[in-house]
Amino acid sequence: MKCVCAGDVFITPDMMKDAMERHSSIAESVQYFFFGRPNRKVMRNTVKVIERGGREELDLPHGMEDAMTDAEMLMVHLCPVTKALLAKSPKLKYILCNRGGCENIDVEEATRLGIKVLLNPAHNANAVAELTIGLIFSEIRNITRSHVGLKSGEWREKYPNSGRIIELKDLVVGIIGFGNVGELVCEKLNGFGCRILVYTPHRKAQDNLRIAWDRLEFVSLEELITKSDIISLHARAPKGQMLIGRRSFEMMKPTAYFINTARSHMVDYDALYTALAEEQIAGAAIDVFEMEPLGPSYPFLRLDNVTLTNHRGGDTLNAYSDSPLMMLEELRKWLSGEKEPKFWVNRPK
Repeated sequence: MKCVCAGDVFITPDMMKDAMERHSSIAESVQYFFFGRPNRKVMRNTVKVIERGGREELDLPHGMEDAMTDAEMLMVHLCPVTKALLAKSPKLKYILCNRGGCENIDVEEATRLGIKVLLNPAHNANAVAELTIGLIFSEIRNITRSHVGLKSGEWREKYPNSGRIIELKDLVVGIIGFGNVGELVCEKLNGFGCRILVYTPHRKAQDNLRIAWDRLEFVSLEELITKSDIISLHARAPKGQMLIGRRSFEMMKPTAYFINTARSHMVDYDALYTALAEEQIAGAAIDVFEMEPLGPSYPFLRLDNVTLTNHRGGDTLNAYSDSPLMMLEELRKWLSGEKEPKFWVNRPK
């Protein structure tokens, strides 16, 4: 099989090359290209272009179209896969896209041509899960507030939750959503000895779990919200579908903490602001926002009982470097007849 790989500043051609060399049986020959600019800040603007539907506006790497004439597999991250490119790829069978979204790929045209499209929304799952654990400790133990105080010359003795700080081992943690990230958060929490409640509409097979069933208690969303000391959101939902609103915050314990490293549109942030400002809940930690970057007048910046990070969930080297290897392993299992890929986006219905 001939393969074409188009990397970028995040998932580089070298990362793809390393993965291809470790799965050398998949491809007889590989050509590598670099898409976009070697500047992360500029490329984040490219991501915005892609996510607003502008993949046709972006230039492909020089020589890539010619390379696609006899390619059977294409691996990309952000590089656009347009109708025009697919028209010049008569032998293409597989598109491996190293991200969770497929806005850079004309999936409809690929499906019409019988080309299988694989995604990898799990590529940064462990990174997000680790950040979630970090945010939990930062918020309940005032790590960031203490740091900021010391940097500004203040030795703080008083915090919003002073006198009410309880160790994680004696708390109930509620996990909303039990996909790749949610399950990994549960696995990591398991070592702290806390009680774990899970809400999910889709339960996995027991033999696929990273953690024993008896360490988890599956409950309704309402029960999770009312009983948990820490509530962490890891669900996925289309834009316009809100899961946590004003009523949810009213149902939470006054000592509860809310963590969001998932999606901002699933939470009523106006209601969250009110809950924090009026101390209906103890605190929150947020990594995702409606509009990014934040302006200096963003209301949460005025609050003392919230920890904010600027969308750092998937920002690890591993989240990028491990992805091509994960995708090729999925393809290898598929080609050998072991199992179909989990994230085959245009799977026949």
